[in-house]
Amino acid sequence: MGQKVNPIANRLGIIKGWDSNWYGGDNYGEMMLEDSKIRTYLNARLAKASVSRIVIERTLKLV
Repeated sequence: MGQKVNPIANRLGIIKGWDSNWYGGDNYGEMMLEDSKIRTYLNARLAKASVSRIVIERTLKLV
C-alpha cells in the first residue's frame, strides 16, 4: 500500500515556492496572524483584479 502525500508539500522548492518568506523567532504566531490578515485584506480589496498569488517577504523590521 502506498503512502498519501500532500501534492503541494511535495512540490515545494522544486516547482512551486513558498507563499511567505520570513523567520518569526519568538513572534511566529503574531506574524502568522498578521500574514493571514494581510492576505484576507488584499484578497477582498483586489477581488476583481485577477491576482492569482500573494507572496509576503519580510526582513527583520520591514514587511
